Amino acid sequence: QEQLAESGGGLVEAGESLTLSCRAPRRFKDYAMGWWRQAEGKEREFVAALDWTGDDRTYGNSVKGRFTISRDNFNNVVYLQMTYLKSEDTAVYFCVVGDTASASSVLRGSSVSWGQGTRVFVSA
Repeated sequence: QEQLAESGGGLVEAGESLTLSCRAPRRFKDYAMGWWRQAEGKEREFVAALDWTGDDRTYGNSVKGRFTISRDNFNNVVYLQMTYLKSEDTAVYFCVVGDTASASSVLRGSSVSWGQGTRVFVSA
């Protein structure tokens, strides 16, 4: 069964930008999608989510004003544009499909699918 496919992780310096991508199977086109992350030794943390239209977006407090989430429903891809990266953004980033069309499902952690994760390392 086709799965989520994340890409775009890597090593950057603090202050730089990076964009993550998540290609989803077409069966998820009407679901909310988003990103969570997990730093080493820490619990998973909500990053960003958007509803199935892409119009309703929500962000975690630690990334507000720096990260932007968007989706291309024609190609079934969700993006996370990350700017002004900090060392504390270092983590494995997971693409998540919510269990409803509402962004709040991803925020709550109610999901139908998680990706394998893509690693982001920000050097100070």
